Amino acid sequence: MDMNSLNLKDYSSFFVDMDGVIVMHDQRVPGSVDSLSQLANFGDIYVLSNNSTRTRKRFAKNLAGLGIDLPASSIINSAFVLAKYLRELKGATKAFVVGEEGLDKELELMGHEIVQPAEAEVIAVGMDRDINYDKLDGALSGLLSGAEFYGTNADKTFPTPEGQSPGAGASVGAVKGMGFEPERIVGKPSSVAAEVAMEVAGTDNPEDCLVIGDRLETDILMAERAGMDSALVLTGVETRESLKESDIDPSYVFDDLCELVASSISV
Repeated sequence: MDMNSLNLKDYSSFFVDMDGVIVMHDQRVPGSVDSLSQLANFGDIYVLSNNSTRTRKRFAKNLAGLGIDLPASSIINSAFVLAKYLRELKGATKAFVVGEEGLDKELELMGHEIVQPAEAEVIAVGMDRDINYDKLDGALSGLLSGAEFYGTNADKTFPTPEGQSPGAGASVGAVKGMGFEPERIVGKPSSVAAEVAMEVAGTDNPEDCLVIGDRLETDILMAERAGMDSALVLTGVETRESLKESDIDPSYVFDDLCELVASSISV
């Protein structure tokens, strides 16, 4: 781990996590707007998020309302990643969704059809703050009829200003608890997320990319597996204590985005 020698000029693409890094439940993380503005002087910024609850267009609109202007095409969330992955794997498919509007809409935008369990070829599962027995019953019905189970991500928790709330792992875990393993979970730390991010960024060289995130087991592990450098910021999930207890080793560690940018500028 190197905490002192980050040079942002070494990278052309920055894959920045959203929740816990630049926003916290629709509130800006202090200093994040100015930091992103400075970061943009060094390369292209992409928001790489496991949050599947909204569409890329909706996330872009929400970020714009906070003073963060990025096009929807620069938002890479796990709903988009799953929709793209399924399209490339199966073509247009029929899906029953355990998730929120973002997952429904991104699947539809990619040409998939949202259907009832009896017609489903795929059970697509993401974060669902309205998950209930009826949805799980539908998922079970579809799986017993031969549908395949795919998850957006398996984050255990989701950072909010009040603390941690259940993440998509709770939804995915509920379906797994009925006796089914997912065919694939495509969000971070999956190689699928890294490959889609690089494709969107138009690069085939992981050394050109810096992943900036707040969670070791998703952001930092994905970077490590993909051969990308990583910077952990401590504004979300991780702490100095959790870092010491982990085998996952980020390239750099900063208190926040402000310190990350200031460290490089001072090099």
